[in-house]
Amino acid sequence: MRAIPITVTALAAALLLTACDSGGGTGGSDTGNKNSGSKNTDSTACRIGEVGLQVGPANAAPSAGDTGNVPVTLTNKGAKCTLEGFPTLSLTAQSATATVPQDKTGTPQKLTLAKGDTASFTLTYVRGKEGDPKSLAATSLKIGLPGAAEGQSFKWSYGPVQGKKDAADPNASVTAFQQAGD
Repeated sequence: MRAIPITVTALAAALLLTACDSGGGTGGSDTGNKNSGSKNTDSTACRIGEVGLQVGPANAAPSAGDTGNVPVTLTNKGAKCTLEGFPTLSLTAQSATATVPQDKTGTPQKLTLAKGDTASFTLTYVRGKEGDPKSLAATSLKIGLPGAAEGQSFKWSYGPVQGKKDAADPNASVTAFQQAGD
């Protein structure tokens, strides 16, 4: 009985491949720039408009000096796509934006996500003191995918983020993508 779903999947894949337009048209709703200077210029790269993002629930840092973790789950809602490396994250306060550095302790892997597959990553941060000039009073978190200039913003409600040297250098990091689910 598994022959029918496999046949249907193969037929759908063949139709998707033949439907690709290699011309210079501007159809579609993807505003991503596949050649944005990032080394990921793969045409199968996951695009922010074709994935669902769920931020949290977080293990928020309760007070200044404590460490918090914010997990993010990404679900592919489009055609099969790949993720490689790290997401791009930035924290924004009223007039300042700080890029969250990559956690280099883990080794990134290339993940292929079929429609409905999930991946995850974690933002770890140290909570700063309210009103401290070395703390970034973040109000939003912007998440981007490798090789794309655009991103999706979410409300940041986990308090100020401590800076290493100053507010523009957050004491935070983001892990590489990891396969999630079964």
